[in-house]
Amino acid sequence: MNRVWTLHLAVLVLLLAAHFLLPSYHHGQVARIMVLAIYAMGYNILFGYTGLLSLGHAMLFAAGMYGMGLSVQHLGLGALSGFTLGVICALCTALIVGLLALRTIGVAFMIVTLMFSQAGYLAILYFGTWTRGDEGFVVNPDTRQILGHNLADADNRYMIALILFAVTMLIKLWLVRAPEGRVMIAIRENEERATMLGFNTWAHKLLAVVISGGFAGIAGAAYGLLFGYVGASFAHVPYSIFPLLWVLLGGAGTVLGPLIGTGFMVYLIDYASGLTDAYMLIVGLALVALVLFARRGIMGLVRDRMMPWLP
Repeated sequence: MNRVWTLHLAVLVLLLAAHFLLPSYHHGQVARIMVLAIYAMGYNILFGYTGLLSLGHAMLFAAGMYGMGLSVQHLGLGALSGFTLGVICALCTALIVGLLALRTIGVAFMIVTLMFSQAGYLAILYFGTWTRGDEGFVVNPDTRQILGHNLADADNRYMIALILFAVTMLIKLWLVRAPEGRVMIAIRENEERATMLGFNTWAHKLLAVVISGGFAGIAGAAYGLLFGYVGASFAHVPYSIFPLLWVLLGGAGTVLGPLIGTGFMVYLIDYASGLTDAYMLIVGLALVALVLFARRGIMGLVRDRMMPWLP
């Protein structure tokens, strides 16, 4: 086993050890970070590896969340069936958006994805009879069970989050080292040259959009299921900006960057909000400092200076 796989498996072992060592508050925070890191990893496939900047990913996160939540709440599906349906909803949404948005390039792609996301957010508000609009709804605790295990329990929640994070991270690690991932990187670096070499760049970009949407759907469905709440705020613009920030902070185009960036941002906001009501000022200053002194993000800096072999 080479050092790349050894490093990433070691991270999973550390997260498993943290399950037994962390106090209750941090135990819950790390579980939340792992779920959101899945979302950031999906965004990183599209932005960090393929070079497509999307401002509409909140729609895909919400598609997974609402696909799960509405099916459990109104159709009477179980947690596992609802989770599966949520992921399918996100994949189908990503496919439709990809087919339409990839007719554009550059800034136009970013704007089109933002417009789709806003349409999704407004649809959630419009169908408030079922979605409960801005208020959202709490997922019935009795339905949050898988094989007799209550997902509202902190230990079960952490382990499910860890399993999902481990599976998605290993899939992503395999993908970026596979031929398809190499083509995505080639598209990011020089799409015209990739086309001249005979690669179907449009098909690979669509693949990146769908895979990214699948990861977002997994994160959205898991978040609603594990934390018991489904709300329109997760479909709004900030949740399209957050994964971009997490990826930039952790290191775009790195496998571990989204986890590091998500953890950094969550704990920075948590700590700063305990100091002052103007906590976003502290967060903003920290972001500016990181952009100035670590332009490739935390893991990008580590790769440049210590570990050039990091994927």
